[in-house]
Amino acid sequence: MYPPELVAPMAKDLTDFGFEGLHSPEMVNEVLGNKEGTVLLVVNSVCGCAAGNARPAAKFSLHNAAKPTKAVTVFAGVDKEAVDKAREFLLPYPPSSPAIALFKEGKLVHMIERHMIEGRTAQMIADNLMEAMNTHCA
Repeated sequence: MYPPELVAPMAKDLTDFGFEGLHSPEMVNEVLGNKEGTVLLVVNSVCGCAAGNARPAAKFSLHNAAKPTKAVTVFAGVDKEAVDKAREFLLPYPPSSPAIALFKEGKLVHMIERHMIEGRTAQMIADNLMEAMNTHCA
């Protein structure tokens, strides 16, 4: 587990942009278990691909005309129970951090795993997310 003060700037990168931080299993269940609307979930991480690619891509994707009803984040290595609960909603995908997922009416409809983030630019990832948003959030 990482000390919260160490990861605070990394978490704020998303929460200052409007993402809601989910810090408990109950918060995760309330948001991801909701059967209405669309939700963009970022499983945040301390790794370089989160800083250089995943977080910028997630933020940029929200400039799209079609966007999710809600944008949320959990932080791997910090809020263990919240991340574990979020990963239940991400099945059948294995644990991955960072990761970005789109839910529609409580169902996982789009998933970007770490191996799809590494080696790709933030713009490529954002384009992928915007295409999914155009399909599921319009």
